Amino acid sequence: MKAVILAGGLGKRLKPLTNDRPKPMIEVLNVPIIEWQLKWFKKHNIKEIIICVGYLKENIIDYLGSGNKLGINIGYIVEDNPLGTGGALKNTSSLLNSSTDDGFFMTNGDILTNINPHKLCGDKISSIAVVPLRSPYGVVNIDSESNVIGFDEKPEIPDKWINAGVYYFTKDVFEYLPDNGNIEVTALPAMANDQKLKGMRFNDNFWRSIDSHKDIDEAEKELQSSNLV
Repeated sequence: MKAVILAGGLGKRLKPLTNDRPKPMIEVLNVPIIEWQLKWFKKHNIKEIIICVGYLKENIIDYLGSGNKLGINIGYIVEDNPLGTGGALKNTSSLLNSSTDDGFFMTNGDILTNINPHKLCGDKISSIAVVPLRSPYGVVNIDSESNVIGFDEKPEIPDKWINAGVYYFTKDVFEYLPDNGNIEVTALPAMANDQKLKGMRFNDNFWRSIDSHKDIDEAEKELQSSNLV
């Protein structure tokens, strides 16, 4: 099976780090995000990778090349103009070709995780990995008499899940993809409406979306403490 990495974003919230490099080339523990992702896919025996590049694309292409040094094969799709996640994925159809019969994986270029992607394709229906929503704030616990009885640092919010940015898609997805636009507001809602999309819960995995400088710091601490390095 093949995998697609969407790596063409501008990474505006990570400036000035992204002034001279695309977001997936931001380093976490001295390793670019995209290299973490490639090693993660390889660990799960996914070695045919298509990377959608755009902003400062040469940084990624020059660094990774054919993927030979990592023991994988990489193909590139270049976006001259931003097309959103949906348009970018639609452009990969020519490189995916016959592999779409078995489906393929996709991830956003800012995700770090140890999720097993193969768990997404058990039912051979397009699936999203979802992870627990955590409060962005510390929570104060108060009893019925207004006594403070404890504190929880950014606890999980029960029964609330967020899109982890890791997907398994069957070839049906190409019927829903826009030429320009994001899958989160186009393809995914339409697929859900047609009952062609499932959500797979992952409760106890490492997962981090790198959207801010604070995310980098927290990801490094989690990686070191969880023996994933």
